[in-house]
Amino acid sequence: MKILLVEDDATIASGIEYSLQQEGFVVSKAASVKEAYELMEGVDLYLLDLTLPDGTGYDICRRVKEQSDKPVIFLSACDEEVNVVMGLDMGGDDYITKPFRVRELMSRIHMVLRRYGNSQNNAVGNESNNGIIKAGNVTVSVNDARVYKNGKDVELTALEYRLLLTMLQNRGQVLSRNQLLSGIWDIAGDYVNDNTLTVYVKRLRDKLEDDPAQPCIIETVRGMGYRIGRDV
Repeated sequence: MKILLVEDDATIASGIEYSLQQEGFVVSKAASVKEAYELMEGVDLYLLDLTLPDGTGYDICRRVKEQSDKPVIFLSACDEEVNVVMGLDMGGDDYITKPFRVRELMSRIHMVLRRYGNSQNNAVGNESNNGIIKAGNVTVSVNDARVYKNGKDVELTALEYRLLLTMLQNRGQVLSRNQLLSGIWDIAGDYVNDNTLTVYVKRLRDKLEDDPAQPCIIETVRGMGYRIGRDV
């Protein structure tokens, strides 16, 4: 997952870049509108400062929305209502006022990505026979939240299903443990921490993998997290 961070304050940009990289994101940085235009290829999400040396984050947002439907989050010290409304009206997905806490930023990023992930997932499902997603011998029917292995129904808890769906929505991408925790945090009000995440991954593998000790569907990327490969 690639993020373009457009921020002309080098200190702030470096701090945000470090935090994003810790979450497993690939980060490109730009300090101006011109630099941002040169780095737009392959970007999955944009973090835009509002005031830049040669223009505004609004200019970049307009360009993004003209070319694609990629999420945009504004980061600005301008908290006046007119600025917030303008940013959202032109297609921005969120508007965060500086100063902000890093955890708040990460939470808002994950929230926006989940929203886009659900839309993308539904689109993929519709193309592959009315909401059906396949990974190896596992089939997920998104429309009725059912999971099958070799055609047989697999009983998953709500948390297990959400975890599987989060990885499928980001197929081919390595998701950090924090990203996965964020993706399943709000299910049924259950408390999920790093240790219980390990348990849920194991339970999923026990139910879905032919050989849980040598998983082929849910891969572990040592030191980084988990992923479902694009070729599965």
